[in-house]
Amino acid sequence: MTVTLTKSSDRTSNQILLPSIRWETYRAIACDLESQPNKRLTYDQGLLEIRMPSELHESYKKLLGRIVEVLTESLDLEICSLGSMTCDREDLARGLEPDQCYYIQNEAQVWGKDQIDLQIDPPPDLAIEIDITSSSLNRFAIYAQLGVPEVWRYDGQAITIHHLVGDRYILGDRSLAFPVLKTSDIQSFLELKNTLKENALISHVREWATKR
Repeated sequence: MTVTLTKSSDRTSNQILLPSIRWETYRAIACDLESQPNKRLTYDQGLLEIRMPSELHESYKKLLGRIVEVLTESLDLEICSLGSMTCDREDLARGLEPDQCYYIQNEAQVWGKDQIDLQIDPPPDLAIEIDITSSSLNRFAIYAQLGVPEVWRYDGQAITIHHLVGDRYILGDRSLAFPVLKTSDIQSFLELKNTLKENALISHVREWATKR
């Protein structure tokens, strides 16, 4: 199966929702789109959404990813960075591709593995969602089903940190992966994007972290 998608300049046209998609079809499309990393899939019990992120979306995705990585370096934490790894479970008939995801607290459990099976292995400790153009599906409900303990969501204006409690997410004021890091700290880093170039901004984050 070959899937070719063309991105439109119309924000509302940058996502496709397909009903009545079997699990096997979803997995075939996911494998087929591995060569098109600018596509994001969300699968929820037969509904398949394919999104094509904007340049602004990708810019904030990369920036938040770099912030996470420099924090682990500066705070002497190990990390397994898996980008937009497909996170799914056939037994739940649900899956998605985060904008970024990381193993931090559970890094040792997946270190050295060529393939991660979420029916056996723990889910990523941290996922990042750039929600400038919202999904048609409830991605947070899927994250909760998969058991991802922490999600950072950026909507183009504000960053929020969400902690999994039971089967739902609640807002938190600081990160579980980085207990010294408050929501307000990440927000202040992002607001520097308009006044500092990227490497200078990352140097600022590094200096901030080394003082903690």
